[in-house]
Amino acid sequence: MSTRQWAVIGLLTTALAWAGNALIARASAGMLPPISLSFWRWSCALLLLLPFTAKGVWQYRQILLTHWKRLVILSALSISSYNTLLYQAAQSTTAINLTLVGTGLPVAAFFWSLLLLRQWPARATLCGAFLGFCGLLLILAGGQPERLLMLEFNDGDLIMLAAVLSWGLYSVLLQRWVMPIPGLVLMAAMLLCGVPLLVPFFLWELVHVGSMPLTWQAAGAVGYTAVFASLVAYVAWNNGVKVLGPATASLFSYLTPVFTALLGVLLLREQLHWYHLVGGALTFLGLLLATRWPQVSR
Repeated sequence: MSTRQWAVIGLLTTALAWAGNALIARASAGMLPPISLSFWRWSCALLLLLPFTAKGVWQYRQILLTHWKRLVILSALSISSYNTLLYQAAQSTTAINLTLVGTGLPVAAFFWSLLLLRQWPARATLCGAFLGFCGLLLILAGGQPERLLMLEFNDGDLIMLAAVLSWGLYSVLLQRWVMPIPGLVLMAAMLLCGVPLLVPFFLWELVHVGSMPLTWQAAGAVGYTAVFASLVAYVAWNNGVKVLGPATASLFSYLTPVFTALLGVLLLREQLHWYHLVGGALTFLGLLLATRWPQVSR
């Protein structure tokens, strides 16, 4: 398959992995401290990845040291901020609000692309974004548009908005600050920067909230998020941004609630409704339209 097709498959995998992450965020709210979950997730991911990338990190040390400021900023926006803010937001808002605010990711990516890259998305990308957004709203509304007018927003939604802006900026800077480093080595370097940035917040939560419980549920949450939502998803996302650009890659975030609904049907035995099928079809059609043609006009 072509590089473009592999990028699309990787972004589909990312959306699926993030759907599982969303289920864990919802299920662990009130049970697992959010900063601790983020800290142990990334620490385990680093321990798993470092044995395979330590030689590469040393080999590319001069490039990494040359770009250390950029590396720290990228790590802070992604490793340290995005998921920590998402887990924190899940403590005080509903799952549907989290998903609805999360739909702003393509808008954030469009905004940062225009501001920093002077790039305006192509017409096909905008049309695909509109179709995907309509499909997503249909799912969130449960086939009843008036339900969207009844939503109430709170502090957790503002935290999720900050997470969306952080991830959008990370995606755009990742394309702007291209570093000649293999994907896994870059990921390891970002973890080496991002995990220490989480330590002060982790220690604060440890003192004021308490430690993570030593249970199988907590271990499972950390294990899944470390392997699939961290290593697999981030490497695939970074490659997708590199190949397709941040504006188009961000559209795949629309699939996260679609996959979340499907996982709910398969794993939680939730009922499958017509709006799941129609909304999912519109979302996939929008992504097909957005990824079929060149993505950016200047």
